Amino acid sequence: MGCLWRKTLFFFLVFVTVRLHGASSQEAAPAGPRKPFFERLRRLEEQFRRFQEVTLTHLQSIASNYNVSYNVDVRFRSLVEESQAVAQAVNRSQASLQGELVQLKAWVRKLQRQSQKVDMRLRALDLALGERSQQQARERKAHEAQEDALRDSLARLEDLVHSQGTRLAALEQWLPVAHPGTTALGPALVPAPTQPDLLGLSSLKLQRDRQELRAVSEHRGPRQDSSAPLQGTQEPPASGSYRVLNGTATAPKDPPQQAWSPRGPGEICGVGPTLVFPNASTKNVVFLSPGFVTALRAMSFCSWVRTASGRLGTLLSYATEDNDNKLVLHGRDSLLPGAIHFVIGDPAFRELPLQPLLDGQWHHVCVIWTSTQGRYWLHVDRRLVATGSRFREGYEIPPGGSLVLGQEQDSVGGGFDSSEAFVGSMSGLAIWDRALVPREIANLAIGKEFPTGAILTLANAALAGGFVQRANCTCLERCP
Repeated sequence: MGCLWRKTLFFFLVFVTVRLHGASSQEAAPAGPRKPFFERLRRLEEQFRRFQEVTLTHLQSIASNYNVSYNVDVRFRSLVEESQAVAQAVNRSQASLQGELVQLKAWVRKLQRQSQKVDMRLRALDLALGERSQQQARERKAHEAQEDALRDSLARLEDLVHSQGTRLAALEQWLPVAHPGTTALGPALVPAPTQPDLLGLSSLKLQRDRQELRAVSEHRGPRQDSSAPLQGTQEPPASGSYRVLNGTATAPKDPPQQAWSPRGPGEICGVGPTLVFPNASTKNVVFLSPGFVTALRAMSFCSWVRTASGRLGTLLSYATEDNDNKLVLHGRDSLLPGAIHFVIGDPAFRELPLQPLLDGQWHHVCVIWTSTQGRYWLHVDRRLVATGSRFREGYEIPPGGSLVLGQEQDSVGGGFDSSEAFVGSMSGLAIWDRALVPREIANLAIGKEFPTGAILTLANAALAGGFVQRANCTCLERCP
């Protein structure tokens, strides 16, 4: 500011000196009028006054600028102090952060060591699990191979049992002809053979079967004496042996040893109540309650059947919520006469030939299925007429459905079609949760013994209305 003031003063002195030099030069000039001199002096004074005003204004602006710069300096000093405080705070924060980073690094190193230990343990467990899974896979393959071998053995055993059962049935038919002096075996029931006995039959050769039949024929004399009072002295089966059709039927127990009525040559007697379906009305419905209470991996259905319309219709229908054709034995107008569809878990089915049933006579029918290799057999009047395999292999018939006689269900307990209705009669119907062997089927058909373990019979039948009739016939040939 002092430098600016000195410059202004220097400029003022130079200006005054110039003006005074001009005035002196004018005085040395030739004499002239003095008036212009005073005017010039007055103008000079005015110019000096204006110069003073300008100089004062300039000096005031300089003073104001000095105050502004002073305020700026104060503000700058305050900002410097604040920046120093911030720097100190940053330094403290940085020191604290450095300490925390050191702790974090130590914690991370500790975690890394622990994770390395865990990784080592996991690798060891993975190796052990891999070895164990490989061992289990080998064991599973070995078990599957053993299971396949057992299934093949069981299939061969079943084929052998059925083939020998057929041959034994033929030998039993031949036996009365070979021994005309003996009396036919009475129909009295005897205790059913146990499962090991039934399986033991499969290992016998034909020669051993003939020896067994000879032994039986040698004991027919005493048995004739014990069975003789049964002929003409015993009454028909009591009505209590089969319960009346109603809605509260319960699961059957093994039938008791039944008394058999007098029978003529070729008559079928003492098989229990008979259901008569007189027409193809969709109201002719009979429910078997409570149905299947457990899943079935094997099933045997046997019944005496007589058709009256020249077609078979539906013998049995089992429906669940997810499938209305879980188990069906049905024929319809569109099928060949005498053909029936055996359905397990729709749409899988097999077509079975039942032409002999179209003659209007009584016939004994047994349909057997097992999930082992999906094998199935059809027996008509003790004879094997159809067999096969790979039919619903490994399948289970689920429980909890609706089991109906005489109608095919398109929904649970309904959706009946008259073209699929059964017209005729059924008697001695029973269902097992196992595969009967030919010996049991033959004994059942001739009235010799009732296989044990039946899960459903006509004692479980509940009439739902319509025109179905229940008859207690002494012999089937005498039923209406």
